[in-house]
Amino acid sequence: MNHILKNISASLLLSAALLWSGEGYTQSRKYISQFSHFQSYFNPGLTGYEGSTVRGFVRNQWAGMEGSPRTYFFSTELDFGQLAGEEDPDLMGKNAVSVNLLHDTYGAFRETELMLGYASRVRISETHSLRLGAGINYQQVRLDGNVLSPEEQNDPTLGQYLGQFTDMQVLDFNLGLALTHAKYYVSYGMHRVNGGRITSGDVFMDGYPASKMLQAGYRERLSPNMAVMANAFYRTQKNLPDQLDMNLKVLLMDRIWVGGGHRLDYASNVQFGIVTDRLRLGYVFEFPVARSYQLPGRIHEFTAVFNLFPKDDRDKRDILPIW
Repeated sequence: MNHILKNISASLLLSAALLWSGEGYTQSRKYISQFSHFQSYFNPGLTGYEGSTVRGFVRNQWAGMEGSPRTYFFSTELDFGQLAGEEDPDLMGKNAVSVNLLHDTYGAFRETELMLGYASRVRISETHSLRLGAGINYQQVRLDGNVLSPEEQNDPTLGQYLGQFTDMQVLDFNLGLALTHAKYYVSYGMHRVNGGRITSGDVFMDGYPASKMLQAGYRERLSPNMAVMANAFYRTQKNLPDQLDMNLKVLLMDRIWVGGGHRLDYASNVQFGIVTDRLRLGYVFEFPVARSYQLPGRIHEFTAVFNLFPKDDRDKRDILPIW
C-alpha cells in the first residue's frame, strides 16, 4: 500500500511540476544545459560551424522519480569543404548539412524528433561570415494511455485514450540566420515556422506554436594556458514562459574546462569536461533554484562531440576548441 501511495504521489508531483513550468503534457520543452555544444540543433544556420562532427547527449531529469523526463540526442554535421579536402575549409567551405535525432520521454509520452538541416555561408569580410540555414522537422509523439496520471485521466482530451496507445505526427520547417567570427557569434533561429499545422494521426496535443531563439557567444584566450567562454541563449514561445540561459567556462591548457550556468528563475548548474584533438566530453550537474518550486532531485547531463577531421597545427594555436 505504501508503495502504491508513493507512486501516486510521485505521479501527481510530476504532473504538477510539468504544468507549473509551462511544459505540461501538451508541449514538452527540451532543455540542454550545455546548449553551446549543440548550436545547430536550435539554429540550422549554425550547421557545420565547428566543422564535420558527430554529437550526442543524454539528459536525465529528476533522477529516481518514475516517469521523469529523459532525453537522448544524436547528430552528424558534414562540412562540404572538409569533405572535398580544401586547403582551408574554414575560409573556403560554403555549405554544410546535418541530421539530428532526439528522443524524449516524459510521463505517458514518447517523442521522437528528426531534423534535417542545411546551411550556406557567405563571407562578408576576412573575419566574418553570414550563415543562412533551413531545415525539415518531423516529430512523432506516442501516448501510452496505461500510465496516465490521475490529472491526465480527468482531462477531456487525454482521458479518452485511457488504457490505449495512440500517436500523432507533425511536419514543419526550421529557419536560421547567424553572424560568425572566430571569437564570437550571434544568431537567430525559429523552429516550427508553420506552427505545427501539418499533422496526421490522433491530434491529442494543443499544437506546436513557433519557437524563436537567440544565441550568442564570446571566447578569448587570456594566456597560452587559459581561456574563457561566455554563452547566452534566449527562447520565446506562445503559451510558455520565456527562457534565458547563461554559461561561463574556463578552459585550461586547451584540455580541461570547468564552469557553471544559470537558467533564469529555474535552475543553476556546475559543469566540467575534457578536450582532446578529436573528442570533447562534458558533464553537468543541475539543481533547481529554491524559488522555482520545481521537484527536488538530481539532473544529470552527459555530452560528447567527435571531430571527424583532425585540426592542423594552425587551428590548434589560433582557434579555441570549444564554445
